[in-house]
Amino acid sequence: MFVSFFPQPRLFFLSVALWSAILVAVWFLGGAELGSLIGLPPAAADAPPIIGVSIFWSPPFLWFYIYFLFGVLIFYGFWRWYAPNPWQHWSILGSALILFVVYFQVQVSVAVNAWYGPFYDLIQAVLSKSETATPDRLYREIGSFAGLAFVGMNIAVLNAFFVSHWIFRWRTAMNDYYVSHWEKLRHIEGASQRVQEDTMRFSQIMENLGVAFVDSIMTLIAFTPVLINLSKHIGELPIVGTVAQPLLIAAIAWSIFGTLALALAGVKLPGLQFRNQRVEAAYRKELVYGEDHEDRAQPVTLGELFANVRYNYFKLYFHYVYFNVVRYTYLQANNMFALLIMVPSIAAQKLTLGLMNQISYAFSQVTSSFQFLVNSWSTIVELLSVYKRLHAFEATLSGGELSKIDQHYIATGGTEEHG
Repeated sequence: MFVSFFPQPRLFFLSVALWSAILVAVWFLGGAELGSLIGLPPAAADAPPIIGVSIFWSPPFLWFYIYFLFGVLIFYGFWRWYAPNPWQHWSILGSALILFVVYFQVQVSVAVNAWYGPFYDLIQAVLSKSETATPDRLYREIGSFAGLAFVGMNIAVLNAFFVSHWIFRWRTAMNDYYVSHWEKLRHIEGASQRVQEDTMRFSQIMENLGVAFVDSIMTLIAFTPVLINLSKHIGELPIVGTVAQPLLIAAIAWSIFGTLALALAGVKLPGLQFRNQRVEAAYRKELVYGEDHEDRAQPVTLGELFANVRYNYFKLYFHYVYFNVVRYTYLQANNMFALLIMVPSIAAQKLTLGLMNQISYAFSQVTSSFQFLVNSWSTIVELLSVYKRLHAFEATLSGGELSKIDQHYIATGGTEEHG
């Protein structure tokens, strides 16, 4: 799954984490100021925030683009020298481009959040008749948001197009790798399905899940400082009272609670999904044999195999009932949580309409990042089941031991009993 596309996967991903940590540390320990050497200084501490799309070509942003490119080229150059890989352009440079675009999209969201404050404060002032505004001024403010939305929308479309191609290259690498070792793999249950369908499903799930995970990390990095800055407007939390960084503490605590609740409720689902794929494969395989052999796919055999399918689906449906109760209850409560933690500050008249919108938006962004497992649990379950099936290929090629489920399949000659 990984060795076909990435050079020496374990070392590669370890180096990605290490190099990323180094680049982030250097940036915050003085790298951001180095842009001054080429006329791209950071924003002054007392400078008013730039509202609108022009922030993306301001000197601090231009310097970050250069810094990011410099870091990527060093990393790419090292791996091209140390362990050349035929897919290194896509696996390294393509991954870096996706990472940058996701970062850029998150910065669009940060810019939108910055727009919320002054715009809704203006609306509040106009509606309360404490300030006047001409239609032209309001149109300009709305146009500023439209510019951000236009940039964000088009970047998202282009990124989706590129990610689709990137993922298909990964599937191609897996397909070529497995096909080149077909003689060793053909005896594994459902080998043809694993090469054709499971590689397709794996790549599609990684497209959605991988991008969502990177987006969650980038959003967390970008919005945590925003949430910390907005915390000064929140005097206390309901029940808890006064704490340091109340918004961040509330976001972390609420997200941990949801993640643990969903993980506990869905602990049985990966195994059931894997078993579901196996019984489906056994039933489908018997039908395929029946197309060419009259003695196969007899009614009694098909009845037994389909009974296994039915049993597993009914068991899966049962476990999804209480999982979805927990999941949807939490997500509905999540819609009200940000408002609840602002109640004491609203009652104390410490917030404006603009601040309320900024806090609600920033809080939802941070909690969504922490709630990655909550929002993606069903997809993660499916990914784990596909991974288990493809992992049998990896075990076969490396001379490792097959999983118990595949050993059972071979020992029983391809039959499966429910229970």
